[in-house]
Amino acid sequence: MAAADIPVIDLAGDEKAVARQLVAAAEDHGFIYIKNLGNDIPAHAVDEAFTLSRKLFDTPLAEKQKCSIQTNNRGWSGMHTETLDPKHQRVGDFKEAFNFGEFIDGKAQQLVPSTVTADEPLFSAFADLCRKLCHKILYLLGLGLDVGEFFSSAHFTSPGASGTILRFLHYPPADSTAHAGDDVRAGAHSDYGSITLLFRLRGQAGLEILNKDGATWAPVPVCPPGTETDPSPPILVNIGDLLSYWTKGLFRSTVHRVVFPTDGTGGGGVTGESSAGPRYSIAYFCHPVGDTRLEAVPSERVKNYVSVSGTPDANPYAERQVMTADEHLFMRLKASYGTLYDDKAETPNA
Repeated sequence: MAAADIPVIDLAGDEKAVARQLVAAAEDHGFIYIKNLGNDIPAHAVDEAFTLSRKLFDTPLAEKQKCSIQTNNRGWSGMHTETLDPKHQRVGDFKEAFNFGEFIDGKAQQLVPSTVTADEPLFSAFADLCRKLCHKILYLLGLGLDVGEFFSSAHFTSPGASGTILRFLHYPPADSTAHAGDDVRAGAHSDYGSITLLFRLRGQAGLEILNKDGATWAPVPVCPPGTETDPSPPILVNIGDLLSYWTKGLFRSTVHRVVFPTDGTGGGGVTGESSAGPRYSIAYFCHPVGDTRLEAVPSERVKNYVSVSGTPDANPYAERQVMTADEHLFMRLKASYGTLYDDKAETPNA
């Protein structure tokens, strides 16, 4: 199985050239590697975040359950709580997660396990680094589309008023879970927001993206060729539904999943990586302010783009009626969490 062909971009280059590269990658791939040489998020900050992640998930179950996920999309979710591909999954995802909403003055605006209460400023500091990097990327994407600061200005300037989430994920070892041959650790899905930053650990396989043929999958290496000796693995950026919606499908919101080992050896299709053991990852889902209307951006490139409905890589949300960012997020969360959202009318920021 050939690895995914995803471009690696260094944001430290010429601004206009980087903007063009990002737009081309968003259009052709929907996934982008950002070289993490410490210019934006230092390697020690990523290492510290993964240390916090292990501490968070090592918390006793009863303590985590006190912080169970609510309809505002914040809190802890256990094994099988979330079903990212409800049409095709036999059971829910084989993972646990903890979602932090936006922090205000270094404090989480939600219940946090007592084991990590003292670490709230550290979680908040990492979220701030992620937020700044997202704004930088969004600004460059806007520059590449000749819409200036459209993505990075008023849509993202009200702390606490968006569905932005810092998510910590833990996938137990494959041999510790009773799963069938067609089960997956995380079901096939596209992300709901504008862009996602994904942090992974060296050697931990499992992530795959759907190829443009709409039928085959490609593994996504943690360290693509040329980045093996970087201080930290590249940050994987993927386009979410909202940017695809905003650009009438020009930017691809690529479907992806996390799988169990398939070859009997624990390998994940990439040399030096394994999906047999526990897997940890950290995702930062950047969302605009909840009442932002998802109208097409005023870009000539977007205006002249024609999405071919029904093709494997067509954005399924590009043709929907204009809605707000919160309405779109609520629609997607309701599909993933089932009964949690039954008969609920709240928006994710309530």
